[in-house]
Amino acid sequence: MTSIDLPLQIVPKGMKREERLKNSIDSAIHLIMTTARFSTPIDPQFGFVFNNLRFEMFNENEGVVFNSGDTDTMDGIQGLYEKKISGSSKSINTFAAELKDAVIKYEQRLDNVSVSMTYIREERLIYVTVKGVIIKTKEDYTYQTKFRVWN
Repeated sequence: MTSIDLPLQIVPKGMKREERLKNSIDSAIHLIMTTARFSTPIDPQFGFVFNNLRFEMFNENEGVVFNSGDTDTMDGIQGLYEKKISGSSKSINTFAAELKDAVIKYEQRLDNVSVSMTYIREERLIYVTVKGVIIKTKEDYTYQTKFRVWN
């Protein structure tokens, strides 16, 4: 079974397909992580809320994002500015838990999902690891990426 390739591409035979299941899941998680919540009209909940904060400042001592005071677009997201940048999805008060919830909701080919995010202050990087089990094959799955903080 093949999956539609992300980002979507039209080829002469229709939508481009991805033969490798892991690559397809990697693309879906990358899309979730790089899409700001409330930016897709068809499903405003799609995406990762951390991207909505890209112009906010970090409080590196507390490990959270500063509240700029303009939270009208963040209605319905409780405790956003109290969430820890570094942590695992085992703790509900982390961005890792937010990402885990998004992956569980939108990437249903994975089971037993866990997420960790680690902020390395000296490098100004956040390392992200998503782990799970591919339901179809029962294989262990790992997706790793890193991204530079914006301030």
